[in-house]
Amino acid sequence: MYYELYVDVLFLVNFMMDYLLLLLVKKMLKCTATHGSVCLGAAVGSFLTCVIVVLPIPYAVLKFVLFHMVVNTFMIRAGLKIKKARTFVKAYILLYIGGFLLGGVLEAVHQYVRVGSLFFAIAIGGYCLVSKLWDFIGSMQRINQCHCKVDLYLGEKMCHVEGIIDTGNGLRDPISNQPVSILDKTVARQFLGDEKLSQVRYIPYHSIGKQEGVLLALKIDQMCIHRENECWVKEPLIGVSEETISAEGEYKMILNPNLF
Repeated sequence: MYYELYVDVLFLVNFMMDYLLLLLVKKMLKCTATHGSVCLGAAVGSFLTCVIVVLPIPYAVLKFVLFHMVVNTFMIRAGLKIKKARTFVKAYILLYIGGFLLGGVLEAVHQYVRVGSLFFAIAIGGYCLVSKLWDFIGSMQRINQCHCKVDLYLGEKMCHVEGIIDTGNGLRDPISNQPVSILDKTVARQFLGDEKLSQVRYIPYHSIGKQEGVLLALKIDQMCIHRENECWVKEPLIGVSEETISAEGEYKMILNPNLF
């Protein structure tokens, strides 16, 4: 039994797959490699793969090492211009993660493909799908990082609320320049009480749909923000929203990022 191998076809197929994989790793790492360098890396990886396939290497273990260590190393170095060892390790791992995801897409659809030329279109479609999936995972991670639990303290009172860190909230007290976080009006009345809401200051603000306005705000004793580490803020300035903060009720407080 023997197989007829077309080196030009092998090079072309490997070049395309290596190019797509390097693009995925570039996206995952957010590195600044150009498309030209990615093409160079894909060409290097494809060329070395063809050389290893053509050469009569007797030991399977040696071929395994050459494919997975030597080829991938040269491909990443040439394509992504990575110099730091730590970043290279990340790129190496992400190369296999991207290959696993892309290979899964191709495996799922290849049984329905009867025309060989469609392989290239499917590979590009698989890349787009994996790329969008990675964007979705990244957006979910950012949402989870922005959401946090907050404990508010005033005298003997304590209130637990769900908060969100909003980079668009740059509100500050014009007198003390202290950052202002915004609490939902319903929670504020339950926690602070009507008698506390009379001891307030007024802070001017503007937002989308409202050019000018004033916000009721007052200081509480302290606030604890639960993230990876607890962040305690003494005498934070809390503004009371005029409207419901979250229509879906997912969070009740908008935290000012300048608190951190």
